Amino acid sequence: MSPSAAPHAWRLSVAPMMDWTDRHCRYFHRLMSRHALLYTEMVTTGALVHGDVERHLRFNVEEHPVALQLGGSEPADLAHAARLGERWGYGEINLNCGCPSERVQRGAFGACLMNEPPLVADCVKAMVDAVAVPVTVKHRIGIGRSEEYGFVRDFVGTVAEAGCRVFAVHARNAWLEGLSPKENREIPPLRYDVVHRLKAEFPQLVITINGGLATDAAVRQALDGGLDGAMIGREAYHNPWWLARWDALYFGEPDAGLTREGIEDAMVDYMAREAALHGTPWSAIARHMLGLRNGLPGARRWRQVWSDHRLKHLPAHEVLAIARTPLREPAAVVQDAPEPAPAAAS
Repeated sequence: MSPSAAPHAWRLSVAPMMDWTDRHCRYFHRLMSRHALLYTEMVTTGALVHGDVERHLRFNVEEHPVALQLGGSEPADLAHAARLGERWGYGEINLNCGCPSERVQRGAFGACLMNEPPLVADCVKAMVDAVAVPVTVKHRIGIGRSEEYGFVRDFVGTVAEAGCRVFAVHARNAWLEGLSPKENREIPPLRYDVVHRLKAEFPQLVITINGGLATDAAVRQALDGGLDGAMIGREAYHNPWWLARWDALYFGEPDAGLTREGIEDAMVDYMAREAALHGTPWSAIARHMLGLRNGLPGARRWRQVWSDHRLKHLPAHEVLAIARTPLREPAAVVQDAPEPAPAAAS
């Protein structure tokens, strides 16, 4: 990916979301859209410098195009983490300058980095010098209650001079005190006009918008208004079937004829593969697809089956059969299911 490919590469993406956009979630989303850019959860530099690199960076080749989001504020550590990301095959390295959580603030990164544009510029330059893939930044439009446009304008200008050409802009301020991360996604007002103003002032940069986009009309308004892309967060996770329309609507692809049943079948095959290769329980994967049948008759019972802890001992294909048995209650099915064999003594 390169900025010159912006109309396609960053046109539509699924935002990085902690505890949600793991490799299983990304595999699921990729089944519905071939072209949407998928982001990892934020991975801290400390986790890569001192932790299990494979656990944090392993992903499925089917996920491409996929970007790695990093959290950190030490240029040398970020350069090292970026090299690892490139080596593992990620097509983009993204720096988190938008997360407002107290834990992230204690690590002196995330949204609080917006108060230190020269440091962010140093971090970006270190990564740009270390890798050949694009280095991008995700950030807010401000910190605290101040709505001064000059703050975000100067941040983007300073970071762009260090070599960043792609900015994903969450169109809310980050209030670093008094709000939880969830409240920070809901309470600070959305100000889309600020993002459009940034694009007008920096036409040479790729500017994508994030925050509160939940309908095709909202996405179209952003794209038709001159922005280079839209980044979708919670709505993509809670209503994933929306992604099945994205390739046709936003990338000029013919309708692929996807069905929810076909997606579910593919996910169950993936669950079986993951269980065989890595010992991954199907429940760790199924949690990401619970919104697949939203709005359809029987969706509630279907979700109950796929989230029923009493079925965890069954193979995923057997759980699929139960989930598609419309006239039986989950409790009755569980009573009929065989008990797991006793664990061997250690």
